[in-house]
Parts: sequence; C-alpha cells; structure tokens
Amino acid sequence: MRIRAGFDIIYDCPAPTPMLLMLDVHPSRKPDLETRDTLTVSPNVPVRSYLDRFGNVCRRVLAPAGQIRFSSEFIVHDNGLPDPVTPNAGLAPVDVLPDEALDFLLASRYCETDQMMQLAWSLFGHTAPGWARVQAIVDYVHDRIEFGYHHARPTKSAQEAHHEQRGVCRDFAHLAITLCRCMNVPARYCTGYLGDIGIAPVDAPMDFSAWFEVYLGGAWRTFDARHNRPRIGRIVMARGRDAADVALTTSFGCANLVKFEVITEQLPALAATG
Repeated sequence: MRIRAGFDIIYDCPAPTPMLLMLDVHPSRKPDLETRDTLTVSPNVPVRSYLDRFGNVCRRVLAPAGQIRFSSEFIVHDNGLPDPVTPNAGLAPVDVLPDEALDFLLASRYCETDQMMQLAWSLFGHTAPGWARVQAIVDYVHDRIEFGYHHARPTKSAQEAHHEQRGVCRDFAHLAITLCRCMNVPARYCTGYLGDIGIAPVDAPMDFSAWFEVYLGGAWRTFDARHNRPRIGRIVMARGRDAADVALTTSFGCANLVKFEVITEQLPALAATG
C-alpha cells in the first residue's frame, strides 16, 4: 500500500523566536519511504537536527519576526494490514523488564499514576495480566470519554479527562497509558499520521493522531483507545512518556498559529512493469 502524507503549517511570530519541531517521520519508518520526508521552511532559515532520548528526530530553528511556514509531503509504503492483535502476549514482572521500559511505568506530566492507582486496581485488578488487561483498559477508556475537537485543552491531564469524560485522541491515550502504568504495564505515547483508510470517510479535517504502545510478550504492541479497533496505515512520528515529550512544535516565545493542514490518503498501487 502507498500512502501520501504531509503537512502545511504557518506561524506568525511578533519577534525572532526559537522553535523546536518534531514533524519528521520516525526513523523506524524511514526505510518505508518511497519519496523523501523533507522539511521545507519558508523563509529559508538554518535548521539543525538531533535525536532526543527516545530516538525521535527533533529540529531547531530560529523563526524570524513575521510568518514562517513549515511543510512536507512524501509517499510511504505500508503493509496494508490492520494493527496486529496478539491475545497471548503476556505481561513480564517488573523485575525482569528491560531497562528502557522502566521509564514508561513512571508518572509523567499528563499521566498522574499516583492519583489514579487505587481506581485502576479497583477496576482492573481482577483481569488476567497481559493483553486481556490492556484491552479491558482500552474498552473502559473508549466508553468513558466522549470525543470532540471542542473538548481539547492543552493542559488537560489523564485524571481531568477521566473526571470530565470528554476529550480528543491525546486524552484517550493519556488516560489509557496512566491506567496501564498503574497496573505495571509499560505504556508509551505515540503521535503520527492515521488516515481514513479501511473505514468510512470521516467528515472532519484531517489531523495528526495519538495512540499508545504497551510492552507485552517481549515487544511493543499498538493500542488505540479512541478508535478501539485495529486500524490500517499508521505512520508514527514520535514516541515518549506523554504529549509533553512529543509536541509537534514548541516555541520559546510568542508564535501564533495561522494555518494547520494535514494530508493522509491512500494512493493507487504502481502499475507493474516489464
């Protein structure tokens, strides 16, 4: 399967403003690119890149006063299969987890495990450790929260989303991650592209999406509390403890969003040659 994806984002800065961008496809998906994922910046200012502690591509720019545009468009290959379902994937005891998984058991900016521990064990303590427990958490979050873009708030935490019962995809992910961590399931936040592939078209502007991964059966497994069904065509951009680690853009000063467009669509297969 071939997927066309990209974005067109414009900010207006009253004064020169340092910015941090996490808009690249994750390095793990680079081998799948048919065309390059190249960031275009207008005006053409210097861009410096580095990998953060989680292996995400970060770019640094000094946006001049006035408008600055960030854009990219690329084609990526996908296997065209829904997210794998592995019901027999078991939960490892904390003492044998790999070191790199331990960060994803701890409380973080939007995931207050200390405040939700009692609730989590009262709801899911009876479930079988492993895939079944995580799916029970996903079912609960999916039913608990009402989705709506007008419910978005950048400061909303998992506990607040649970109380308000409203949110966007990041709130679904934060609540599910928090409940998983309370149950000693390593869980990490993911952001990226997810188009309307294999489902009925959604009457809403395309946006980036948030989901999460848990460490079960010796590997990271994909779950999506908002949609609660295996989906086709995820293109991960960044992973972290929560949304604070993988913000698409961070400005160290005033930067007013002027335009925000995201593209994700399936393309026809290439015609066979020879």
